[in-house]
Order: sequence, then structure tokens, then C-alpha cells
Amino acid sequence: MPKLIHVIGAGLAGLAAAVQLQRRGAQVVLHDAAPQAGGRCRSYYDPKLGATIDSGNHMVLSGNVATLNYVRAIGAADELAGPAQPEYPFVDLATRARWTVRMSPSRLPWWIFDPNARVPNTGPSDYLALAPLLFAKPGRSLVQTMRCNGPLWDRLLRPLFLAMLNVEPREASAELTGAMLRETLVAGGLACRPLVAKNGLGSAFVDPALRLLQHGGAAIRLESRLKDMVFADTGPGRVSALNFADESIAIDANQAVVLAVPPEIAQTLVPGLRSPNRFAATVNVHFAVEPPFGMAPITGLLNATADWLFASEGRVSVTINAAERLLDTPHEALAKTIWAEVAQAANLPAERMPAWQVVMERRASFAALPDQETLRPGTRTRWNNLMLAGDWTATGLPATIEGAIRSGQKAADTLLNQPMERR
Repeated sequence: MPKLIHVIGAGLAGLAAAVQLQRRGAQVVLHDAAPQAGGRCRSYYDPKLGATIDSGNHMVLSGNVATLNYVRAIGAADELAGPAQPEYPFVDLATRARWTVRMSPSRLPWWIFDPNARVPNTGPSDYLALAPLLFAKPGRSLVQTMRCNGPLWDRLLRPLFLAMLNVEPREASAELTGAMLRETLVAGGLACRPLVAKNGLGSAFVDPALRLLQHGGAAIRLESRLKDMVFADTGPGRVSALNFADESIAIDANQAVVLAVPPEIAQTLVPGLRSPNRFAATVNVHFAVEPPFGMAPITGLLNATADWLFASEGRVSVTINAAERLLDTPHEALAKTIWAEVAQAANLPAERMPAWQVVMERRASFAALPDQETLRPGTRTRWNNLMLAGDWTATGLPATIEGAIRSGQKAADTLLNQPMERR
């Protein structure tokens, strides 16, 4: 097994790989071109709001096994919080209707037989529409696989799928959606409880991992940009050197590399690499206002510009998925539109908009479409000491926190489980 491994990229995939490598006895050097770790999943202080905010609102589910194992490993399990039960409140801003979907904890979906727990205006037989997703064929979209209309679709499935896929669900990969379904709804309500990072993404996923790695002797090199990799032209295929902006590092026979960078960067570093080439945007809007007492931490919004409303101490925020249409909208105009929706949903006075901030992520995730799924590379490369990690690799899931962490752990295990090279 390799004794020293360079992890390139300190986003969630790279951090998960580094933590897994160190736990299994390898020496780790973690590099990132940015001045801070976390990639697209980080926290930072925003002077306009006078508060620390996240690069994006992220929700994980209690059935995300890799994610929960990761936060336990870094000592941050108590940083994830959510409702005690698998509950999803919704508000329809057009009709002012409010309801809460309350899933039963067991694997048997008793909740669909309870009119007070299931989606309004649905019956138990409506939920059979999900069955075709469990047998979805590669290359097919949701609309080619299941019924994509009616109250169940409009009031539960489309909002949930939109949050997880970050593309219009009807066009999304049925294969990826089916994989999510098997790990959440099919696994029962105990796998569906929504969780958020109560003190921010940095406190839940990034800072504790960095402390653990440093305590274990890992070297962490920020502002360390990899320019190119040198590949041996004789003998077994392998990476022989890493060229950074300020130094060149030889990769000996007992060393290896995990490349955990965005796909567009990976393509410039790895010859012949295919990767997704279509991306989806998200927009997050934050307001410095105290949410009403008893407001749910996460609320789904229907017939609104925003998709999900998040409530935390001193702030309410919204996330807009598949938000390409809004990227050129002036921020103040967008904030005013969103504040009107937030005020209605949260029963807050709409007259005076509080301090606000708009955060746009133009390339928040690869587009979870059938044709893009075929472009996702596996963990292994044709160089036996180079592995790939990232939510854009072939994790079997959309671009989620769970997929990113799973990819990093798989890259680490794949490297450590193979025989060590001999000179």
C-alpha cells in the first residue's frame, strides 16, 4: 500500500479522502489552490449581514450513511441538526395552503395511509407511481419512466427531486433518482429526516476535519496550485511528479495521488479524461432577521421563485435550484422578490426588507441529466497510483454531499487496498 499520498483539492471529496487515508495509516499531504479549504461547501464572514454564512444552503438526510460516518469520524456529529421526526412542512404561496408530510419511522410506509400525514389530495395508490424508478434504465429521464404530474408530484416529489438533482426533475436521470429513492424513501422514514449544519458548513464538515488531519501529522498546503502532472513513459503507468506553481514534487514508488478537483480542472491535468460538461446553478438569498418562534428549520415553497426556506438563529435564507434563469437578474431586484415570498411564508412584516445578501453559484453541480451520467469517470485511472474523487465522478448519486464524501472514501480505500508498487 502507498505510504504517502498527495490529495489534490480540499473540498469535501478531498477532505473525506484525506481523513480516510489517515485513519488507515497513510501519511497525507493535502493541497488546495484556494486560501481556504472546503471548496463549494464552506462558510465565510459576510460584512453586509454581519454574520457567517455558507456558500450555499445544503440539506443532508439521515440515510446518508457516508456523510454521517464522516462527521462522526471528525468529531462533528452534533453539528448536524433537524426535526426529531421525518417531517417536511410546505407552503403554497399561490393558495396560502400549508401542510406537513409526516413519514412513518419504519420501513413500511404507513404514513401514506394516513390522510393527516400524506400529501393533501392524494391516496395510497398514488404512491405506486414511484415504483418504476426502482427499475429505471440507464439513459432515461424521469418523464420517460414515471408519471410526472398530479398532487403527489407537485406537492412533494418535484420539490424533493429538484433539491437533490438541481435540474428540472422531469428531464433528470431516472437512474440517479432511483438510486436516491432506494437510499431514502424506500429505506423508511428514519432515513429521510432532513438535517442541516446548525453552525454552518465549516463547523460541520471542514474545520473539524482540518484539525483532525493536523493532529494526525498531515501536511496542509493551501494556496498550492497544481499546474500539471508528469506521467512515467516507461514501465507501469503511474504519476511520477507533481508540478506546483512554486515547487516540483517527485512521486516515488510508495507514493500516490488522489485528484479531487472540479471536472474542468481535472480535464486539464489528466490526458483523455471524459467528464460532465453541463452544469447547473443555484442561488441563495440570506436575510438578517430572526425567524419567528417555532418556525421549522426547513420549509418547502410552492408557486414561488424560491424552492426551500431555511431558518437559523438570526437569519432566514432561501435556495433556488436550477437557477440559470436568474443569474443575470440584478441582486437587489431578486432580493425584493424573494423577501416578499419569505415574509408571506414566515408570517413576517414585508414592509421593510432587512439586510440581505445574494450568493450565486453558476457551476454548483454537474447537470444530473441522462447524457451527463454517461460522462462520469470511475475512481480508477489508467495510472495505478492516481485515483479520482469528486461528486462529478461515478458515485451512482447526483452531485450531493453524500456523493462527494463517498467518492473520497472510495478513492482512499481503492488506493490502500491495492498492492504496493515495486521498483
